[in-house]
Amino acid sequence: MSRKLISLSKLTQSSLLVVLSLLLLTKLVAASPAMRREEIAQQPSATQDATRAAAQRAFDQGVELYQQGTADSLQQAIKKWEEALSLYRLVDDKKGEAISLLGIGRIYDALGEKEKVLSYYNQALLLYRAKEDRGGEATTLNNIGLVYSALGENEKALSYYNQALLLIRAVGDRGGEARTLNNIGAVYSVLGEKEKALSYYKEAQPLYRAVGDRGGEAATLNNIGLVYDALGKKEKALSYYKKALPLLRAVGDRGGEATTLNNIGAVYDALGEKEKALSYYKEALPLNRAVGDRGGEAGTLNNIGAVYDALGEKEKALSYYKEALPLNRAVGDRSGEATTLNNIGFVYDALGEKEKALLYYKEALPLSRAVRDRGGEASTLSNMGIVYRDTKQPIKAIKNLEQSVSISLQLRNAVGRENRKTFLESERGAAVALVDLLIEQNQPERAFELANLATVADLADYSRLVNAKVANPEAQKALEEWNQKNIQLESLRKNLQEKFSPELSQRVNQLQEELNQEAENVRNRFLEIADLFETKPTDIAQLRASIPVSTIVIQPVLLTNIKNVTDTIALFVLTRDKLTVKKIPIDPAKFNVLLTQAYAKLTNYKDDEYLENLEKLYNLIIRPIEAEIEASQPKQLSFIATGKLRYIPFEALSDSKTDQYLIQKYPISYLTRLSTRSLQAKTAPTPASARKVLAFGNPIAKPPLELKGAEAEVKSIISIFPGSEQFINSKATLDTFKTQSPRFPILHLATHGCFQKGGCRNLGLEENTLLFADQRLNIRDAALLGLENTELITLSACQTGLQTESNGEEISGLAYLFERAGSKAVIASLWSADDKTTKEIMVEFYQNIKQGMNKDEALRQAKLSQIDSHPFFWSPFVLIGDGR
Repeated sequence: MSRKLISLSKLTQSSLLVVLSLLLLTKLVAASPAMRREEIAQQPSATQDATRAAAQRAFDQGVELYQQGTADSLQQAIKKWEEALSLYRLVDDKKGEAISLLGIGRIYDALGEKEKVLSYYNQALLLYRAKEDRGGEATTLNNIGLVYSALGENEKALSYYNQALLLIRAVGDRGGEARTLNNIGAVYSVLGEKEKALSYYKEAQPLYRAVGDRGGEAATLNNIGLVYDALGKKEKALSYYKKALPLLRAVGDRGGEATTLNNIGAVYDALGEKEKALSYYKEALPLNRAVGDRGGEAGTLNNIGAVYDALGEKEKALSYYKEALPLNRAVGDRSGEATTLNNIGFVYDALGEKEKALLYYKEALPLSRAVRDRGGEASTLSNMGIVYRDTKQPIKAIKNLEQSVSISLQLRNAVGRENRKTFLESERGAAVALVDLLIEQNQPERAFELANLATVADLADYSRLVNAKVANPEAQKALEEWNQKNIQLESLRKNLQEKFSPELSQRVNQLQEELNQEAENVRNRFLEIADLFETKPTDIAQLRASIPVSTIVIQPVLLTNIKNVTDTIALFVLTRDKLTVKKIPIDPAKFNVLLTQAYAKLTNYKDDEYLENLEKLYNLIIRPIEAEIEASQPKQLSFIATGKLRYIPFEALSDSKTDQYLIQKYPISYLTRLSTRSLQAKTAPTPASARKVLAFGNPIAKPPLELKGAEAEVKSIISIFPGSEQFINSKATLDTFKTQSPRFPILHLATHGCFQKGGCRNLGLEENTLLFADQRLNIRDAALLGLENTELITLSACQTGLQTESNGEEISGLAYLFERAGSKAVIASLWSADDKTTKEIMVEFYQNIKQGMNKDEALRQAKLSQIDSHPFFWSPFVLIGDGR
């Protein structure tokens, strides 16, 4: 279940239209607007002055009406400014014309009629250019940029802002330059290019200071804080928010002060300092009220309610939520109203008043749908599903949870990089609850379909996060175009949630339909990127049919943090003929500690107390399904590991009853996911007599990158297969690898690879890179290596590492990218092992391959040759993909 904070409007400094009042000229008799321009031009100057004066009066009246801000007054303002426009045209006053056009455009902007806005702004732009008024031209370019930005057309917005920037610098307008830099920064922030956004904001800040614009400087400081906040650098964000606060107070901007106080409160809230968050929210509340910002007041009340909710003071939370609700309604904020209704429902649910909770959720649902808040809709459906489950209505529960998961899977495609982690964490609850409920309702097939789909989606997310490419230029172009539209859609959704308009809502719906249709087309045309667009589970019969004969596929799935449900690990066991599942109770915190300790002891060959943790893991993951495995007499176990389990080599799990490692019983391989494509033979296997290896080793023979044993490893391997070739030291270049690799079915890279989050500082390597003599390869470009006929690529010296926030996606992601590039299987190492043992295992492995063994059995026998040593030496090498 979920509750939400209300996000208050971000404080930004935009180049908003400045409605300029013209100087009143001599008050003479007004000319009739019906008079033609030619007639006016022939009249005495007094008549022309009277026309200008009449235009000025009409314009000023329009300003007064505009400032009233009501729907009726805005319509009247349009008429007054249209009257002024006609009069300015009669006397050929292009500046007056331009300002009137900008005014009319500004009103249509407030009314959400963006196409009309652009029409008026573009007319004004031509007039400023005709007069060579660079200042007016720059202002208008900025305004056009703001419209495109609101429409989500960020590249167009950038184009106009950059044109404006050149003009503003040319006329020396440092204040205008600062505003434009802020606008550019805002676009890069929306595009997820946070570092670029920061650079523009930080360039704007001293300019505001130089011109004494403390309000602009405060807005910029807030924007910088928002970027650091999004990057997870909470303390830095706080420092900038706190710098903005005294500036806003100095200029008397109480609305901006309230927003900043809310931003500060939100940071403390995220840091778990609830009391501090509360104090800032409560300081913001009277300021919202003082400036009559009822929407801001509702948001602050919601934030206060959320803190009390988290502190367990449910009644207090309710009182604040219920105070916010009529304010949301008064300002027509249907999105905020839906969130508040959800929050109220969440509290009643926690209090055990399920029917009341359901009433509020049901009231929230049509509101979220009305404003096209798909995330809010998914959250509400999930909340309803949980209530139906708790009230013993499983059919309704499954229906609502399935709808929630379906929406979330569609939405995750459009979530920007900087928001993806937060989104996935917040939205996984419905999927986990649904898998658990389906198992309880004796529907294990549907449960596995969903669990497998979630695994596929995680891999798709990883591919997007590293900007993975595909070899087919046509497919790559289609993918890039689709991603660009996704960025636009995300921006539009944000704008729609902040300010609803029918026009914008229609545009969001239209773009979403286009993207869904394009995704379907791309999925059907290009199999190499089909997984990226999966939002529906693959039928279990198709999945089972892809499993090789005599193979058992095992996927442990953590079902934790589900409200009112015991935490478990579900053990799915699949063969070509059947599927079973068992749920084993666990303590998530203790399980996490167990994995961390097991990894730490495995990676330390001096630690002799490693068996206890490996035995515990065996008892949790293997023992409950042991009889089933033995009855099937499999020739291979294939594990689909997720989360931190990806860091644990399952072959090292230890059976205390038989005093055996799991690998002593079965060959073991890993799958990134179960797919109808992943285990299909792309080409006929290379005959043993025709197998040959392309081996690269020790490309940089200097510390800290030197791999002393790699050269001997490479020389020993190529001697096994006639026709093999080696490239070592300076000859081990990426260009050579690209040229030579299509000739060889087996590729062996005895070089450093860094796949741990944050990079490998000890090696000076960035995350997701492979080292060659001339350059580093980012694995996002794996598809460009020509691996279509590759049976196996071995990475014998790659480096990953379990960290606090790790979930192992880099390990599965690495294999997934090489699989999509064409390789049937990948051997990677979970940690950097001893040079000597690595060489011995690899040589033994390839000798076994030459003798005709399958890859999984060949690796098993190579490891068994070292089985009496610490698992540190033999267990890190894992075979991911087709083990045949």
